[in-house]
Amino acid sequence: MKETKSIEWYKSRFDLFEKSLNGESKSELHALRKQAMQKFAGMGFPSSHDEEWRFTNVLPIAKMEFTPVFEYSGKGLRQADIDKFTFGGLHCTRLVFINGHLADEFSTHDPQPGVTIAGLRSAINSHSELVNRHLAKYVKIGENAFTALSTAFIHDGAFVHVAKNTEITNPIHLLFIVTGDQKVAVSPRNLIVAEPGSKASIVESYVSLASAPYLTNAVTEFVVDENATIEHDKLQDESLDSYHIGTIHFQQSRNSNVVSNAINLGAAIARNNITAVLNGEGIESTLNGLSLATGTQHVDNHTAIDHAKPHCASHELYKSILDGKSKGVFNGKIFVRKDAQKTDAKQTNKTLLLSDEATVNTKPQLEIFADDVKCTHGATVGHLDEEQKFYLRSRGVGEEEANDLLTFAFASDVINRVHIDALREQLDMMIHARLQRGRMLER
Repeated sequence: MKETKSIEWYKSRFDLFEKSLNGESKSELHALRKQAMQKFAGMGFPSSHDEEWRFTNVLPIAKMEFTPVFEYSGKGLRQADIDKFTFGGLHCTRLVFINGHLADEFSTHDPQPGVTIAGLRSAINSHSELVNRHLAKYVKIGENAFTALSTAFIHDGAFVHVAKNTEITNPIHLLFIVTGDQKVAVSPRNLIVAEPGSKASIVESYVSLASAPYLTNAVTEFVVDENATIEHDKLQDESLDSYHIGTIHFQQSRNSNVVSNAINLGAAIARNNITAVLNGEGIESTLNGLSLATGTQHVDNHTAIDHAKPHCASHELYKSILDGKSKGVFNGKIFVRKDAQKTDAKQTNKTLLLSDEATVNTKPQLEIFADDVKCTHGATVGHLDEEQKFYLRSRGVGEEEANDLLTFAFASDVINRVHIDALREQLDMMIHARLQRGRMLER
């Protein structure tokens, strides 16, 4: 989509960004930024003619002039504003980001030996060798226009480094909040490096205190070394006037284990790109997802699991609940490379339609180039089971309550896979609240 006006807008914002950097404009990172801006200008925003974006129209994003935020401001914010997003006071190290920038005064630190948790902006100087070795090495700037645009405006985000054989006992919570009454674009860039034998749990949540439409264009890269274990829980609960483009990449080494739980509740348009590269033997990778959309929301989940080496297993379960006139997209790809013998891969996508006007496009895919593998995939789309509803109604359960019970049972299959108690309990309440809100929108 060659929206010339929007391309020129972001190029002009980039010029201002470049001027604000002073000496940093000569850095290796800024050279990457410039390459990314050139790539974005050449590609423009994707259109429905692009196969990967066939069912997601991003014209509303392309037509709106979002202003990147160059500097931090916590003006007018209080701790009480932050506390409502902390999952009942979950005991953890928490980095809070306001409009993409680290807010030290709202962040909490629980120092542990062998663990570095900091803003990316400071880590670029304090851990330059590690950052330069990994940043933007897995999510390529040419992957799509949004990745290029996000990379062009890299400024801050989270940096987590877990040293060899270090186990983090409490979760790390990365909390991203957008505030204000301006149409802003925020581009958080997160880098998590788990050294061999380490273990960590990362919670990444995106929420809103904003009163205007805005764009979140986030990229998170995980480097999961040999025998390392990562659980990653992402919650997207942004304003219904906002747009969320999220890219997550897991680069896994031998005998590592990753569990990803992605929960999507907010945004007018949400697009999630999640990739796991199994680049060593004995790897296990699990991708779970739950999306709940009401009204005219649009949620698009694109996943890719790349079995690059033999003797690996992947498990994928993505579910969507769609009400009103909402739309869902699922495109799940499993690649099995020529040498990836003894691969065991399972993929399941299920969609529950709560209204006759809700729609979904689902496309599970297998590309297998090895001959000694076990791979399955499948997709189902349907409404609530009338026999189950009748059973509940015959025992005195009201119609709305029966619908909620069955819908929540459908969702709980994913929610129960979240191992952090405080987060799981909060998700239970949020799903119930969203179902009630959906009913109100339909009245």
